[in-house]
Amino acid sequence: MNHQTIPALELNAEGLDLNDPQVLLSTLKALRQLVADEGQAIFSRWRSHIHRQAFLHSALNLSHYLALRRHDLRDLQAALMPWGLSSLGRSESRVMPNLDAVIATLSAVCGAQNPPARPPIEAFFEGDRLLKQHTEDLFGPPPARRQVRIMVTLPTEAATDYGLVCEMLRRGANCVRINCAHDTPEIWTQMIDQVRRAEQETGTSCKVMMDLGGPKIRTGAVLSPIGQSRVFRGDTLILARQLPQPSDPIDAAHPPAGDRFYITCTLPEVLDRLTDGATVYIDDGKLRTRVIDSHYPLPNGQVGLLLQVTHASPKGTKLRPEKGLNFPGTALHLSPLTAKDLDDLDFVATHADIVGYSFVQQPDDITLLQTELRQRLGNAKTDCAANPEVSAKIPAIVAKIETALAVSNLPELIVYAAGQQSFGVMIARGDLAVEIGYQRLIEIQEEILWLCEAAHVPVIWATQVLESLVKKGAPSRGEMTDAAMAERAECVMLNKGRFVTEAIAILDDVLARMETHQLKKTPQLRALHSWLHRS
Repeated sequence: MNHQTIPALELNAEGLDLNDPQVLLSTLKALRQLVADEGQAIFSRWRSHIHRQAFLHSALNLSHYLALRRHDLRDLQAALMPWGLSSLGRSESRVMPNLDAVIATLSAVCGAQNPPARPPIEAFFEGDRLLKQHTEDLFGPPPARRQVRIMVTLPTEAATDYGLVCEMLRRGANCVRINCAHDTPEIWTQMIDQVRRAEQETGTSCKVMMDLGGPKIRTGAVLSPIGQSRVFRGDTLILARQLPQPSDPIDAAHPPAGDRFYITCTLPEVLDRLTDGATVYIDDGKLRTRVIDSHYPLPNGQVGLLLQVTHASPKGTKLRPEKGLNFPGTALHLSPLTAKDLDDLDFVATHADIVGYSFVQQPDDITLLQTELRQRLGNAKTDCAANPEVSAKIPAIVAKIETALAVSNLPELIVYAAGQQSFGVMIARGDLAVEIGYQRLIEIQEEILWLCEAAHVPVIWATQVLESLVKKGAPSRGEMTDAAMAERAECVMLNKGRFVTEAIAILDDVLARMETHQLKKTPQLRALHSWLHRS
């Protein structure tokens, strides 16, 4: 996206005194004009991809938000606060109404003869209404005690254990997730039947999200040197398409296979994308390496990659098969829909309320899934939103944001998807942390929340929420704080585990409590009860 068409607002220009209300007002008016102009330019580029009338207002607000946030507004915020005016820090869902309200009030403060009118109350809160509506479109009506929904991953035993499924709904589950990387259509059918039966018995609504597996890049076969099972920092290993064979030649250039660590990759074509200096993470980053030779000759006449370990446990790290491989900074150009995903879509398209979309990275990935869904549900040449019959049948899409490229393309992913059908975003914090780094994740998860609020798109807060509680029956203090912070999203996802029903009940209570204290970025000033005895 080209942001250079309109110059940045000069808030720190020499002689600009933002303490002067007249100067402050002029600066705000200039900012509003910049946001309106650039926002309209962004929206115009998107317009042809928006066929769903309900999303037009949201797309325009998103474009205004992108235009607003290209400026550093911290000095302006500080200047607005002493006047008791909005500092624009909570304007995500209503960019132009927020600017107009501040300008109208400041104009009155400055004694303007014809101050602009304030936006109507309905217009000011229209963004909040749209976010609630789009969340309800995706997840169904909210429970009585809270607005934030709870999603739970179903284990295989949910297919035969009705009591487990019913208890999940009784304790507060509003959506269940079926991981299509596991089990079969027969088992998925049983799971869904149990959910529908539990809905009837409990009188609650529960949506079914079916999560497509996507391309799983994992370690394949592993070969370790004789007498050595762990790799340490500074060691080298070979990432190859296949393990060496006993018949392979041995010479000075090709030491015996038993003298090296070898690993293979479940998607060997990605090896061709890696160059010298590229980063390769193994097992969620527990083992970190970099490529020191991308054309390392192997005894079988092929070439592999020679990796040097840059991070490992002080006691060494074991190489194991079926562990995740990540390649931060490398564009892999893989289709997000594998052959298995396409087979699974035959079932998913007609049984799921929501399709979870893994490894989505660019707008064409959204178009690809929409086309595949239409082929299974209606006219492949008809847009989802343009044909009411197809639109009524087509499941919603939730895009899992798990790579740096997906983050970069998020505005367009939103427009291409929400412009045609109900849509949500999942912050897949596990893979995303490995891809962009844990420090950067802290910023990015906030920015994703802000951007999606500006688009009035619901967000799912996922990965290891209350993980110790779910798996072991007792949460850590850090997990409880994380669960409380999740209240700023529209949905929180729990993984499967032995104590998942207890975790649902605790999360339900945490979210209900936090809702009285926090609404998105805005603190809720309900009366405090902890210190009443001091009055």
